[in-house]
Order: sequence, then C-alpha cells, then structure tokens
Amino acid sequence: MLQLGQVDRGLDQSPAKQIAAMLREAVRSGALAPGEQLPSEAQLIEHFGVARMTVRNALQELRNEGLVMAEHGKGTFVRPMPPVRRMASDRFARKHRKDGKAAFLVEADKVGYQPGVDQISVTRGIPPRGVAERLRLEPDAEVVIRARRYLADGRPVETAVSYIPAAMATGTRIEEPDSGPGGIYARLEEQGYVLDKFTEEVGARMPTPDERRTLEIGDGVPVLLVLRTAYDTDGVAVEVCDTVKVAPAYLLEYDFPAR
Repeated sequence: MLQLGQVDRGLDQSPAKQIAAMLREAVRSGALAPGEQLPSEAQLIEHFGVARMTVRNALQELRNEGLVMAEHGKGTFVRPMPPVRRMASDRFARKHRKDGKAAFLVEADKVGYQPGVDQISVTRGIPPRGVAERLRLEPDAEVVIRARRYLADGRPVETAVSYIPAAMATGTRIEEPDSGPGGIYARLEEQGYVLDKFTEEVGARMPTPDERRTLEIGDGVPVLLVLRTAYDTDGVAVEVCDTVKVAPAYLLEYDFPAR
C-alpha cells in the first residue's frame, strides 16, 4: 500500500495542493511506477479526511502536469512514457545510414525501446512559406511531403513531416512509403547530395486538439517542436523536417565544443 502523509491544515497551502504534492513526490520517487494505478478517490478521501472535490482538484493538477491520466471507469494511472534519449550529435551519423538504420532506430537501439512508425503518407505539394525559404525554393516550387507518426513501445511519441525538393526526390524511394534502409538521407546521398550538417530550431507549446488525438495525450501535456534543416557539402538545403514530440517522453541531448 502506498504510504502517504497527512494534510496539515495549519499550512497556508490548500489541502488539494498538499495532496497533489504528496502524490507528485510518489510518482517522481518511483513509489508509484509508470502505468501504476493511484489510490481511488474513495481511498484518498478516507485517508486524508477531505471532501471529494478536494481530491478531484488534486488529481486534476497532476493531470494538467501530464504526470497522470484518467481512464474512464478504471481510475487514475501514472502516465507510462517511454524515455526517448534523442542524441543530436550522433543520430544522423553516416555510419548508421551505412548500416541501414534511420535516426529513430539508432535511438531505440541505444535506449532499449521497441520502435515503430505508422500513419505514413507521401504526397506532393507547395510547402509552407517558412519551409520554402529554408529550402531556398521559388514560391511555386513543389516538394515531396512525407508525414509519419513514431511509436516507442507501442505508444505515440512524435509526428514528423519532411519536405524534400521534388527535383531531388523524383524517381527515388523517397516517393514511396518505405524509403528503404537508412531512410531518406541514405537515398539523398545516393543521388549525390552528401550530407554535411544540420540545424535545429527547438521550441515548446501546448498541443492543438488534432495533435492531442494523434499523439494520444491528455490536456495539460506540452509538446516540443523541433524544426530541422539538412544541408549537403555544397551548402544546399536538401530537407526540412517539422517534428512535434510529446515533451515528457523525450530527453534532448546536444554535444558541442567549447570553442
């Protein structure tokens, strides 16, 4: 049985805030493990001697933080978020493409989760203005648009949309749902666009309703935004990738020299 303290009514902090703090600490300490069910509302009411609304306010605070999720008719559970350690300094290394591994598979091998990808679509169209500017395309230039959703241990953790100039992708497997071993970067290098560097712009916000549904996350869970541009050895932008990541599922790691 989970060991919890008692509400101190002499504190300025409300009982709901105190209950939330105790449950939060239980999650962060591991006393409540990912996927484990929290005590029921009735059990919390009895233990703390408070009103039902007080307990509900405490649980709502944890849901807003993304620590727990409610399942209708079952109860409240610690959110099971597989950790994806995203190693920016290594994930796109050429050695991995030669081994036939795309970046997400490289991360899975290092961390130990089961990777997956679904909801793949490949279309052609005019990119958003910001993407066209990064790719240095004319306003009416077409791109190949590859959209997909990534899974870690069966749970959605990220959506990604890649934009590749049509002139570079035409006639290659980049136009197919399965782009082949090593992913689209391997196909680009086969076309002579040898990759040299990547730039990334990182931000955060709350998800849109569509993003919450696609990523299967509840209210109060933020997302990370990573917009990446890939350049070849001639300084030509060959791809822009717009990703939306479930923030609690990711640890972003960057390695750069101190010079």
